Order: sequence, then C-alpha cells, then structure tokens
Amino acid sequence: MGLAARFARHLKKGDIVALKGELGAGKTVFVKGAASALGIDPDSVNSPTFVIMNHYPGKTALYHFDLYRLEKPQEISSVNFDEYFYGDGICFIEWPERLGGLLPENHWLVELRHKSEDQRDLCISYPSNPRQKFSL
Repeated sequence: MGLAARFARHLKKGDIVALKGELGAGKTVFVKGAASALGIDPDSVNSPTFVIMNHYPGKTALYHFDLYRLEKPQEISSVNFDEYFYGDGICFIEWPERLGGLLPENHWLVELRHKSEDQRDLCISYPSNPRQKFSL
C-alpha cells in the first residue's frame, strides 16, 4: 500500500487511474493504499464488483469502479460514468479494458502481475504521454 499512497499524493482532481491485472493481482489493495493518502480510511474501501462504483469522500473524492461484471461498454452509462470521469475527484477503474473506447485517452495505467504468492510486479505509466513520469 505504501507505493500506492506515494503515487496518489501526486494525483489531482480529474485524474483517472486504470488498474489492469488478473484476479487477485492486488488492484483493490492498490486502491486502499491510494485512499489512505487521500484521507480515506483504507478499511472502508471494498471492491465494488456488484455495484460497479463506490464513492469515498475525503480530501479529494475517490471514485472506485470495478467493471469485472460489465459485459458491454454501454452498460457503464447506467452509473453516469462521465460525471465521475470528468468530475472533482479521482477515478480508479479496475478492469478498464471492459470500457472499450469509452476509457478517456488521458489516464494513468497501473499494471499489476503476480510475481509470487505474496509479491507483485507493478508498472505505472501514462500511455497518452510517455514523458509524463511518476518517480519513487
């Protein structure tokens, strides 16, 4: 969670963070770490798999999407996603590939992979502008 908290301190309102990784890779754990940096109790953060989106108020609002159960990108319209994507908080989106072309071009990409049972490889990038950097 420490790396996620350090990363979140660099985020600003309107930022979008796409989280890619297989089941159990640590996407929700990453969001919990980011939440702590935004003044949100990380223990209150849960995967919104069944409701699609959870809103956590804090110093900056955190909008946590889990699109695992989404079958078609159009289904996201039921939660007025653009209100959150372009709102006054920070969006974290698990399973962003399920959005198809609806994922905004300007977003951070966090890729998590299992390295071992208790270790993960993590890559943070900004695909639309490779010069945009996050340094530890």
